Amino acid sequence: MIWHKKDLQLQEILLLGKGTMGEFLGIEFTGVGPDFIKGIMPVDARTKQPYGLLHGGASCVLAETLGSVASALVIDQEKFICVGLEINANHIRGVREGRVTGIATPLHIGATTHVWDIKIHDEREKLVCVSRLTVAILKKPQ
Repeated sequence: MIWHKKDLQLQEILLLGKGTMGEFLGIEFTGVGPDFIKGIMPVDARTKQPYGLLHGGASCVLAETLGSVASALVIDQEKFICVGLEINANHIRGVREGRVTGIATPLHIGATTHVWDIKIHDEREKLVCVSRLTVAILKKPQ
């Protein structure tokens, strides 16, 4: 179990998405395990580019949302904050409709940085995007 709160429940994660870009795009947290967080995002007018395909930036928003929230759940939020340092994404396959599912798992959880691997799949479980997010862990301002 990597989470700071050892009895972490999905309902607690849902509150972290309120009033955010993720909420605007329709991202929903759907699962949490001992070392992963999972969420879905619709492929609709909010998340498509002009050719009718899932926008690569929307995939990055899903990836960063999952990785950043995962980092926030690893740290002691009374003492630390986490902010994104770098994200990259390889867009493997286009998606025109439905929804995509992202799963974030840690590659590295250190005292000052976290690195997350985020894989996004379509409804047929075909790989759509592979992303890596690096997050900085900073002392909370006094």
